[in-house]
Amino acid sequence: MPIAISNTAARAIWLRAQRLDVRAPFGEGPAAVAEAVAHLGYVQIDTINVIERSHHHILFSRIPAYRRDDLRTAQSIDKSVFEYWTHALAYVPTQDIRYFVDDMKHYRREPGGWFDSVRPEDTRKVMRLARKGPLSIRDIDDDELREKDHEWASRKPSKRALQLGFYQGHLAVSARTGMLKTYDLLLRHFGWDKLPKAATASETTAYLLDRALRSQGIVSLDSICHLYASAKPAVRKVIDARVRRGELVPVAIEGAGKQEHWAAPAALEDSTEGEPGLVHILSPFDPLIIQRKRTHLFFGHDHRFEAYVPKEKRKLGYFALPVLVDDTIVAALDLKTDRQQRKVLIQKWTWLGAKKTPRNDVKRRIEEELDRFEHFQLGD
Repeated sequence: MPIAISNTAARAIWLRAQRLDVRAPFGEGPAAVAEAVAHLGYVQIDTINVIERSHHHILFSRIPAYRRDDLRTAQSIDKSVFEYWTHALAYVPTQDIRYFVDDMKHYRREPGGWFDSVRPEDTRKVMRLARKGPLSIRDIDDDELREKDHEWASRKPSKRALQLGFYQGHLAVSARTGMLKTYDLLLRHFGWDKLPKAATASETTAYLLDRALRSQGIVSLDSICHLYASAKPAVRKVIDARVRRGELVPVAIEGAGKQEHWAAPAALEDSTEGEPGLVHILSPFDPLIIQRKRTHLFFGHDHRFEAYVPKEKRKLGYFALPVLVDDTIVAALDLKTDRQQRKVLIQKWTWLGAKKTPRNDVKRRIEEELDRFEHFQLGD
């Protein structure tokens, strides 16, 4: 029979797994970035910069002394992290690259879809240039511009050719300035003679499960296979095998209905208490928030990402950030960084939940965290 567990206990396990229950779980500097990415499994990249972009924001939430240059060092000098596609474009620990080699080989065999428009001559050109040294799209100025076939596409044919080389594992993003990517030959970037051996299908399935258990504590098929539904049957077989061996136990979370969850016995037995008084202003792309149904189940908060919602229909605001106080999401702040005036603007402040905690005390704590958040936003 599944072990019944309250929402309060489930939240504690998830926050502990996300390392949001202590102030500085990974230390500081580039090594902290590498450790955080390795623990979380991936850190999502997003282009929106109303406030600081999501990858920096997610790391700041777990590394109080985080500096943007720490990520640059990890990616371009230490090479402990690399960019690739998980459920979205993300930073991934380089030690996990073998789990993505099969995807790279798939793109080599069958580019298809988004890359149908890439012409062989465009590919030959970008690879010829890349062999001479690292390059960005700005280094290619002899393209014949063409009409866009998608709103996110570029008029430069070379841009999509670079992206194809990236997905195929011929190129790696060796550096990033804002959202401008510099590409280099993947093997040259890492100093390798050849790609690491691809993980087998069974190893990749176990990797997906282990990554989720490490960063989520309590897992479901949906949370393990977020935007990767085709992996569910294989993952379920591994879960069932581990349950039979006693390595995982079924868990019934309060309010989850028939949705099945599992956890390692050690995660349920861990009674370590987190540090009191913590406040986190989270990115809407944070691992604690990005799976909306899971966030609603654990925290009772139905977060809305309204950047693409008409203004008159928005409830929380264009780019609302959930505010976690201790173990409760108590507010959503629609913020905007005015870099010219050197301040963070509060567009809208929405209180959430039952508001059982004294409002004045909570507001004071959030405002203190806003001061720290503003310093991060406007710092180097």
